[in-house]
Amino acid sequence: MADKKINSITDLQQLSQTLLDKQKEYKIRVLICMTGCRALGAKDISTKFKQSLKEQKLDNQVIVIETGCIGICAKAPTILIEPFDFLYGSVTPDDVDEIIETTIKNSKPVEKLAVSQNGEKTANINEVEFYKKQKKIVLEKCGRIDPTKIEDAIATGGYLTAVEMLNGKKPQDIIDEMTASGLRGRGGAGFPAGVKWNFCRQAQGDEKYLICNADEGDPGAFMDRAILEGDPHKVIEGMIIAAYAIGATQGFIYVRAEYPIAVEHINIALDQARQLGLLGENIAGSDFNFDIEVRMGAGAFVCGEETALIASLEGQRGMPRPRPPFPAHKGYLDKPTNINNVETLANVPLIIKNGAKWYSDIGTEKSKGTKIFALAGKVNNTGLVEVPMGTTLRQIIFDIGGGVSDGRNFKAAQIGGPSGGCIPAEFLDHEIDYDSVEQLGAIMGSGGLIVTDDRTCMVDLARYFLEFVQSESCGKCTPCRVGTKKMLEILNNICDGNAKPGDLNELEELANTIKKASLCGLGQTAPNPVLSTLRHFRDEYTAHVEQHKCPAGICKELTTFVISAEKCKACGKCIDVCPTEAITGEKKTPHVIIQEKCVTCGACRDVCPFDAVDTE
Repeated sequence: MADKKINSITDLQQLSQTLLDKQKEYKIRVLICMTGCRALGAKDISTKFKQSLKEQKLDNQVIVIETGCIGICAKAPTILIEPFDFLYGSVTPDDVDEIIETTIKNSKPVEKLAVSQNGEKTANINEVEFYKKQKKIVLEKCGRIDPTKIEDAIATGGYLTAVEMLNGKKPQDIIDEMTASGLRGRGGAGFPAGVKWNFCRQAQGDEKYLICNADEGDPGAFMDRAILEGDPHKVIEGMIIAAYAIGATQGFIYVRAEYPIAVEHINIALDQARQLGLLGENIAGSDFNFDIEVRMGAGAFVCGEETALIASLEGQRGMPRPRPPFPAHKGYLDKPTNINNVETLANVPLIIKNGAKWYSDIGTEKSKGTKIFALAGKVNNTGLVEVPMGTTLRQIIFDIGGGVSDGRNFKAAQIGGPSGGCIPAEFLDHEIDYDSVEQLGAIMGSGGLIVTDDRTCMVDLARYFLEFVQSESCGKCTPCRVGTKKMLEILNNICDGNAKPGDLNELEELANTIKKASLCGLGQTAPNPVLSTLRHFRDEYTAHVEQHKCPAGICKELTTFVISAEKCKACGKCIDVCPTEAITGEKKTPHVIIQEKCVTCGACRDVCPFDAVDTE
């Protein structure tokens, strides 16, 4: 690293070239995911690689780099070896010596570690279907650089765009470029980022603030976390450009404390940027002053709403307030404040570098650019996915995700987190963007995408998400505080077999009232899972209420498991997993469930290879 601060664009360009040349000293790079994969032994793999390479005197030719998320989480721990672009999944420390011998010494792939998808195995990451159908721009460097070393960021062009802006472009020109790009806020609301910046730029005030919202609270969502863990310098650069454009001198990254790796990496990145003069006073020799402070939230879902976040940032209880006034005019400490989420800010350097037209050519007419999704649930290849706006659900779930797990049938995708909604199978070929998703009764949200199969009870799923938002309600406004509680009571009664005539009408009426009357976005979108499942799966609600039956066999009080004598092959797997010894049967004799002992756990159905366990 340089021993002096960067004082000009020339200094940064020279440093970038020097660091890039230094990287080329190593012929081979072993990139190891050290975020989510860490929980499955990635650290041990890294240690074994470094030890073995040193013992074999290869450490002067091969460098081991601990990176952010490589993407395909279902195959964790994953490693990528450059320049071959060999991707290996489910790696263990015992595989290291074979990788060194086969790949590093002989440039050949280790076939048994190659990623398998749709029945085919391939070692080259560029030929894996999971990656072929993606368009990585925000995630381009995630899994390719060491997020704890600013050298990697600068060698790949990091901060160059920001420094160029500070030394040659007017703030309003930047805002105009952002507006022309069509970038919409990736936090869920989808408000045009350039328009939002302009409001703050024009607001009167001697102090202005910029906040990065990293309070990602949706169950199953990890997009913002992955960006902060894998490429924190891109977010910092985006914040510098945004702050310069709106006239802010102080920024905050509000991140939930449950993200320890993200917090660690962003703090390291901030310290490194300050040491080089890329944050603080007179950034890179310009007359612009700007610094960033990390604040950790306690995990309240409501603090993802911008006015509640501001209250928390000020040391108050995280509760929303009525708008107007909007934060752009009266935000943190009653000063003009701009809030964008992590993914939005990570797009900024790319747009300013490549131009508004480059960005607006990606996506749909009203939803530009790419969107990152956290693909989770009943899908073979869970992981981090970045696709152009307008990509269909079928392409995401089947082409990229490898289809529904265990050979089951796709039922619906819950998009937008607990405040989102479900999209059923009939809309698999529907383009996914802000407007089209809303037409289906859901919202884009921050990008959580949970796949369900034909064994998912949509009533129970709606209850799960409503239970989450009800418990996370701050309680400030009556519609959300009381209304969601009453909705949850009705859903519990429906799932427990205690529903009354008229419950569905009351549930729907409550949902629509809460949606219209709640104070903030949490309350206004809380009924979405219920409304969307009522819209697309009303027959399941009717079966629960009128027939006292759960078609999916999930709601225990409404389900009785039986074994089909015609389908049962007497393999004994169900007997082995039954926790209450409720299944009997001899070899070659169809098994039987003793209903008095059955606790309706569904374990027998999950393991039966012949689909012999059914419900009645």
